[in-house]
Amino acid sequence: MKNKSTQNSEEAQKEDQPVQSDGIPPFPKRKIRVGLMLTIFGYLIFLVGARPGLFNLDRSRVIGFVQVSVFLLGLGIIVLGSYTTLNALWPQGKKTIAADIGSRVISTGYVICVFTAMADIFGLGSHRLPNVFFGPLQAQGMAIGMATIGLGFLLMIRYDHSKGKKKGTKSDAPGQADDAQPTPPHTDGPDIVQTA
Repeated sequence: MKNKSTQNSEEAQKEDQPVQSDGIPPFPKRKIRVGLMLTIFGYLIFLVGARPGLFNLDRSRVIGFVQVSVFLLGLGIIVLGSYTTLNALWPQGKKTIAADIGSRVISTGYVICVFTAMADIFGLGSHRLPNVFFGPLQAQGMAIGMATIGLGFLLMIRYDHSKGKKKGTKSDAPGQADDAQPTPPHTDGPDIVQTA
């Protein structure tokens, strides 16, 4: 048995933590803000690498090693910030299997982007060092990697499945007519049986 002082302290802690209507604590706003700021910062770095002409930094006609490295760094920061934001929407230890799979798909998509964009540096591309070139095959690989990242983010979104299921609405159970009246809630009192 617990003594009264520990029971009172536990009740006080429960009262201090705000709870939403579904029993889940509210979203951590600080983590969401940090994730969104990281995403915006990563997008700016990605733009510096992908379109340096927007910042008057374009020095060559081809996309070389430095540009590829910068836009991969920016993409990594975008992925990290977006993952932080979406992960903050899930309460601790309550992720679905789809969300867990989504986080792994995001990582896989980023690895695809890195290895296709750096194919020449790793010795897998058609151009050898120092003539590194980001060509159409690398661009297609990057598109596939980004699509994979997007699919992972879609899997990590926390969807609300209880929208259409409100009390007093039609039931979706099979075999029940649409015009059937909902049954009244059962009371704890004794059942009264009427006989004819």
